[in-house]
Amino acid sequence: MKPALDGPSAEPTWRIVIRLLRWDKPAGRLILMIPALWAFVLALSSVPRDEWLSQLPLVGVIVLGTLATSAGGCVVNDLWDRDIDNQVERTRNRPLAAKALSLKVGIGVALVAFFCAWGLSFYLNALSFWLCVAAVPVIVLYPLAKRVFPVPQLVLSLAWGFAVLISWSAVTRDLTFSTWLLWGATVFWTLGFDTVYAIPDREFDRRLGINSSALFFGKRSPQAVGLFFASTTIMFVWLGIALPLGLFYWLSLAIATYFWYRQYRQLAHGPKSPKVFGYIFQQNVTIGFILLAGMTISVLFNS
Repeated sequence: MKPALDGPSAEPTWRIVIRLLRWDKPAGRLILMIPALWAFVLALSSVPRDEWLSQLPLVGVIVLGTLATSAGGCVVNDLWDRDIDNQVERTRNRPLAAKALSLKVGIGVALVAFFCAWGLSFYLNALSFWLCVAAVPVIVLYPLAKRVFPVPQLVLSLAWGFAVLISWSAVTRDLTFSTWLLWGATVFWTLGFDTVYAIPDREFDRRLGINSSALFFGKRSPQAVGLFFASTTIMFVWLGIALPLGLFYWLSLAIATYFWYRQYRQLAHGPKSPKVFGYIFQQNVTIGFILLAGMTISVLFNS
């Protein structure tokens, strides 16, 4: 494959495409995959143990599906924002904003990513398939929401919530009250960490006329994030009682809640270096995996 630019230090096209898909930044891919895996594991609690082995291929479908979907969503976002990203310090080097890739290539990459996700969806049952279809408009229109809706992170959170609905229904072929509790926890969690992610861009967004939850809540953003994380904890507590789940789940939730409280304290009282916001975002990936471990052990020992 030829380099995208002439010269000995030019970046190869394949590496630029990797950056376009954000595969060079795994945290953003994992943080979508985590709720899908939460749903898979917790849905197993309502399936007879002798059927668990037959469900294992779904893990591969979920992992590949979230990679393809998040990649397609990132490219669509960059297509919408290519004339805005080049005016923001954090995003000006994104391939479409920097014109390292053409518009046609960007559209082609997005179509390939969504085609891969579409192909994987045929492994699922009818309910899960149609939930996949319903998720597409939410994913594609999220960048538009930043222009017309005061809290676009809510739209992103609803997109994240589809990961729960799709994965749970793929296992059980239905949606239960517990599914919606996990969906609610995921929506609040996403609102929390993505509001944190938006805080460093507030001045750029205000200048460019772009909406964000960090702008909407303004100086009250730390309190809003604290409320979102507290709501996440409440939903997880309700979920743990409804299923019910065992000791390891409650231990993992206690650890997660401690970190969420500490993050709120950092935002409310700590230094406001941009590194703090990035660190909090990355830390939520770790928190997600801690919860996944607690869920997995609880389901294995409780079933």
